[in-house]
Amino acid sequence: MAERPAPDLLRDPESYARLLRHVHEAVLSGAPAPRSPRPLVSESWHRSLAARVDPDSTPPPLVYDDAELRGRREDHPLASVLPILRQTLVSIADDAEHIMIVTDADGHILWREGASAVCRRADRVHLTEGTRWSEDAIGTNAMGTALATGEPVQIYSAEHLVRTYHTWTCAAAPLRDPDTGALLGVIDVSGPLRTVHPAMLALVSATAGLAEGHLRAELAARDERLRRANMPHLEALRGEPGALLSASGRVLATESCGPLPSTVDVRRPSGTVALPDGRLGSLEPLPEGFLLRLRSGGATQAARKPRLALEFLGDGEPLATVDGRDAPITLRHAEILTLLALHPDGLSAERLALQLYGEAGNPVTVRAEIHRLRSQLGPAVVQTRPYRLGAEVEADFLRVRAALRAGRAREAATAFDGPLLPHSEAPAILDERESLTALVRRVALDSGDADALWQFWDTSCGADDAEVVAALCAALPSGDPRRAVAVTHQARLDS
Repeated sequence: MAERPAPDLLRDPESYARLLRHVHEAVLSGAPAPRSPRPLVSESWHRSLAARVDPDSTPPPLVYDDAELRGRREDHPLASVLPILRQTLVSIADDAEHIMIVTDADGHILWREGASAVCRRADRVHLTEGTRWSEDAIGTNAMGTALATGEPVQIYSAEHLVRTYHTWTCAAAPLRDPDTGALLGVIDVSGPLRTVHPAMLALVSATAGLAEGHLRAELAARDERLRRANMPHLEALRGEPGALLSASGRVLATESCGPLPSTVDVRRPSGTVALPDGRLGSLEPLPEGFLLRLRSGGATQAARKPRLALEFLGDGEPLATVDGRDAPITLRHAEILTLLALHPDGLSAERLALQLYGEAGNPVTVRAEIHRLRSQLGPAVVQTRPYRLGAEVEADFLRVRAALRAGRAREAATAFDGPLLPHSEAPAILDERESLTALVRRVALDSGDADALWQFWDTSCGADDAEVVAALCAALPSGDPRRAVAVTHQARLDS
């Protein structure tokens, strides 16, 4: 759910804008603030300041001239939804003295339409086609922040980091590719403060939904054309296992091959495919897609190790993927995968029980959990006798450990997104979490590196660590915009 502005905005927009300007000046100058910015805004300011955006910044960069812009528009997948956007937003924006803006995934404005008076006003602040509005280019704004968070965003007045845009309000929503899930860009409605309307964010979000529905319908039509055109190739297998895939690897039709994931990884240049259940196949290029031939027998199933990626640091849910496929896991399974990753030679059921549950651990319980985990990830990923990982493992906590061993403070702090499985109470995980956090903290402090300290402070482990904040204030030079934020936080801790 997208975070909304405070109710004060709806009751008295002008007074709310004045309050936000006081908050903005206080936070950036290090003085006590009358209130805290919204968490969404505060996090965006942190990202923008870390990217060295100056609140008194020069205008956003002009990236595309008119000729380049025409080429970008012709090639962009959002060109097909412009009629829907115009029908839904432009007339409303015109009446409300707003403009509609469409960007690409990098924040470049490709289209801008709406009230002519507002367009002229936008020209004066370089809110124009061909400019880039990502957070790292121009700081907190609805377009850049929606791209950074992947959620609908409304930014009002002095919630913009750059002072030039304190007389503007904007609402933006991201648009995703229904084929790959990748961000395509955002749609935005912007205008002067006096025209702000509480329904604008909901309108932009609903319009994004309509546009994505249109893209899904186009994709379904393309899939059906591809299926009809390439079915003879599948039929030519004469009962041998195989499937028709789209260019991105989505399964469109199958023949005698049993269960398949919804998407097959087609990125390997060798043309060899390994399925999560261990089966191997080969890809044959077709116009706009592939024919997947599955190999018979199990002798070749171990030809390539599956790839297991683990993201277990930070306050979010643990994430695991197998060969690029999301694999939803429980906290207990995440704990098991962590311990097996930390012990590549394997662990017995008894050792795992001790590390997961302490002295009261039961190996029978561990065996049942391993059975469920193998069923979910595949026997090639979690192997037995002893229990171990048979996959190529890429884990965020292993990257941090490797950087620490090499003494690379900034790399360790950058890879450290927060505590390891913070909700886990397994004894071995508790020990590893405390050890890893303490080591990253110590290395960052000993290095005196401003970027390393900033990265550690920006996690839940370092946010209220007085020693880290003091070291950060000392390490940041006076001209660094991040220093004002750190000094303000230090003052809050001291009080």
